[in-house]
Amino acid sequence: MEATRLCPYCLQPLPDGAQSCPHCGKSFAGRNPGGTLPVGTVLAGRYTVGEMLSIDGEGILYRGAENLGRFRVTIKEYLPITLTAERTVGSVLRPKTGSEVLFKTTRMDFADLYHSIQRITPANGLEAVLDVVETNNTVYAVLENPGGTPLDQWLENHPGPIRPDDACAMLQPVFEGVAAMHKIGLVHRGICPENIRVMENGRCRLAGYATVGLRTAGSGLHEQLYEGYSAPEQYSTAQFEGRYTDEYSLAAVFYRMVCGQAPVPAAQRVVADSNPRAKSVNGSLPLYVSQVLQLGLRLRPMERIQTVPQLYQALSSKEYTAELTRTMKPETPVRTAPPEPERKEHLLSLKALLAGILILLSILILLTLWGILGRKNESASSAVEPEPASSEVMVPQNLVPNFIGMDYTQVQNNREYTSMYLFYVTEEYSDTAPAGQIIQQQPDADTVLKAGETIRLVVSKGPQMVEIPNIIGFTQDGAVKELEARGLVASCFMVVNDGSYASGCVVRTSEEPGTRVEVGTVITVYIAADPSVQITVTPEEPAATEPTTEPETPPAAGAADPAVDTD
Repeated sequence: MEATRLCPYCLQPLPDGAQSCPHCGKSFAGRNPGGTLPVGTVLAGRYTVGEMLSIDGEGILYRGAENLGRFRVTIKEYLPITLTAERTVGSVLRPKTGSEVLFKTTRMDFADLYHSIQRITPANGLEAVLDVVETNNTVYAVLENPGGTPLDQWLENHPGPIRPDDACAMLQPVFEGVAAMHKIGLVHRGICPENIRVMENGRCRLAGYATVGLRTAGSGLHEQLYEGYSAPEQYSTAQFEGRYTDEYSLAAVFYRMVCGQAPVPAAQRVVADSNPRAKSVNGSLPLYVSQVLQLGLRLRPMERIQTVPQLYQALSSKEYTAELTRTMKPETPVRTAPPEPERKEHLLSLKALLAGILILLSILILLTLWGILGRKNESASSAVEPEPASSEVMVPQNLVPNFIGMDYTQVQNNREYTSMYLFYVTEEYSDTAPAGQIIQQQPDADTVLKAGETIRLVVSKGPQMVEIPNIIGFTQDGAVKELEARGLVASCFMVVNDGSYASGCVVRTSEEPGTRVEVGTVITVYIAADPSVQITVTPEEPAATEPTTEPETPPAAGAADPAVDTD
């Protein structure tokens, strides 16, 4: 059954065909500009379109109402202004002549994006996608109305730097939401204070989804980039974008919060990097936080922090920052243009060089003509065989790229690399680098290397994992030795024994045998006590790590848990 159309202003039912609301008195005519959907339009028999909120190179954002549940929504219509010719009387979009293919492919990208986000929302930290409607030769994404205040407005009302711990707490849901997007292969590309909302509880949520075309310069759409927050690679279609692109933007947002000012725009930094370190802007900032932001805002994608979880953990832990810094290569300096006087001197010297070359060429031409005239007077028999050309072949030499921080598949699948060099790859476990990331290379970046020579790469295997052994029935000493041999830490507890178990032997463990865990994980081992000894904890519940009352006498011999009753 079709839902009753609602007034998008007061959410009250509307009479059929009504162009104004009898409840709030709002008239719908002329509310939206020409070329947009009129207020009161119904989509899929379920959503009523309200006033236009904004427009970008990809589409139009409207207020809206969900007619069945009677709640407010936001509706994003795919309408690329550079590719769309007109909207018919029936609201059907028509692409411009010659843009039909690009219109169709970007429309498919738009639908795929919002379908993918719909599958992972509502997720903590992300504005939820409620529905995706395909009609009128276009696509409509129906999103929740999250409320809250845009972070840029919130920061204006809270002047001055935010404490790093407070910024971490506020942005934690956003970090988690972006990590969830990355897990399914999506990159946001538009993370900035404008697209982050601060909710009533002080926690933030991320909105502002868009296809790659809108957030990349020169894509064919009227791009939407955010000065100070968009990563350098977004300013060129020739550069790849990935998780590290969102990492740069999140680091820039954090920089804005703790420094009170945005970073220098990336396009400007590429020419001359004058972005100040966070510590120099806010002297009270912990040094390690400033170091993390410096790593997160590196201009070269492969040299910066690669993942959002790494960035968040580094911002939250001084110890993790030290370990991460140790595994990352030093930043390659950005080559900047020479000062103006230096450029003038360079031009003058270049002119002098060109003049000298012209004089030399004139002399060579005269000598050549003189030689030709002289050879005419020589007999053919006196001709001298020319010396054979040198057999030496110039072997091309190249500067080794910086592979550290790249995913090995990016090297393995890049013919530019594989056709130039041979690669010898080994793997090592790493607690800081995700599996597949290159953590070492030999020779170092920018070393001169002949084509065809070998580069040695060390690729992370991620954290070392180990299988929990079956130690049920082992003695306590045997169980501890078995776990320690696998790099696990045993924490033993005595549990009550009614005679069903062998005294001093393992009853169960906190992890099932066969489960794979990281090396260094603490495994709780439950040991059956002697039946004559009273235990305050049953096998079904773990013993307390500290006794509730202090025993008057030491625990019985062999007991590993202070909860043993020795009376």
